[in-house]
Amino acid sequence: MIQREHYIEQVRPFYESDLIKIITGIRRCGKSVIMEQIIREISKKTDNIIYLNFEDKRTSANITSADRLISYVEENKKNGKCYLFFDEIQTLDGWQDACKTLRLYDYSLFITGSNSKLLSGEFTKELAGRYVAFRIRPFVYKEIVAYGQELSREISVTDYLVWGGFPKRFEFDSPEAERRYLNDLDDTIVINDLIRRYKIRKESLFKNLVNFILRSNGRIFSANSIHDYITREHDSCSINTIMKYLGYLEEAYIIESIKQYSTKTKRELSYSAKIYNADVCFNSIRCMNNRFDLSHNLENIVYNELVYRGYELYVYNNNGKEIDFLATKGTKKYYVQVAYSVAEDKAYQREFSAFKSIDNLSQKIIITNDDIDYSTSTVKHVKLKDFLMMEEL
Repeated sequence: MIQREHYIEQVRPFYESDLIKIITGIRRCGKSVIMEQIIREISKKTDNIIYLNFEDKRTSANITSADRLISYVEENKKNGKCYLFFDEIQTLDGWQDACKTLRLYDYSLFITGSNSKLLSGEFTKELAGRYVAFRIRPFVYKEIVAYGQELSREISVTDYLVWGGFPKRFEFDSPEAERRYLNDLDDTIVINDLIRRYKIRKESLFKNLVNFILRSNGRIFSANSIHDYITREHDSCSINTIMKYLGYLEEAYIIESIKQYSTKTKRELSYSAKIYNADVCFNSIRCMNNRFDLSHNLENIVYNELVYRGYELYVYNNNGKEIDFLATKGTKKYYVQVAYSVAEDKAYQREFSAFKSIDNLSQKIIITNDDIDYSTSTVKHVKLKDFLMMEEL
């Protein structure tokens, strides 16, 4: 497995700190591998390391409470500073109390979890200023290229547009095996885990909403519009139920949303948002007869790449014309439009006209899958294959 230095370099300055290092992200995105890579680095200077995986029955069956976890650590540590690594710790009842206690002593504590509740509620309120969090994501394309070289495989941009970046899928030799893996992963982390974790009784309603949302990445929604679709096409339900189910998907890092920013009000609009999938495979495995939604997947890919690179994103409402992303980092600001192609005149006019009335002091970029350079004097065209290998806009 490749060294995921993009993330490890963020964690490395905190190896010796008494701050709790919280590593989060959707299941199967590679959190455990990153933890193993950190352990390998630390093991070069000490063997005073304790690793526990709470998805392993041998661990979860024997360590069933905060007190038992603390006792286990005390029984197994060596003299001097001890480094603790707890994988998927949110499955342990009382894990918060164990972490709060252990950080008071001579431990460096690392935990992973696939639920954003690790970063919400009383735990983080009580630990304000005493933890640091790192969000891990499926592979971006540069990581895919590097892993492909390690596996002696060439992985195309189109493959990434359709099947995304979950690391494990690249280990399979056939497309059929990859699809089976991704379908099983979807069944596990999107459907079964959430139904079990939140004790969802209306399973059919929940599955219908999940399928609708994950097939509709890159669209602007409100709770009302989702409610109207679900009640019209499937089941009756309340808006509160819709909001609750969307919250479950966000808590598990399966979807993310970004707000609109209006030129008229110069502020965020809270009544609607654009939803993106953590990985485009969630859209593609729901497509029939290989009719993949490459246009919206491309936009979703650009979203994932920009977030990975540290940009803060909004949808920009330019006097009624939507610009896909207002991307900011520090003092830099970019207006970014995304389209699969602008080769046809109608598409060209539609996408480039979205920038109308934005002053030429602002940086305006359009990203497409075209090979021809369509840059103008005021708008820079970036080919997708080039964008994916860039470090910055």
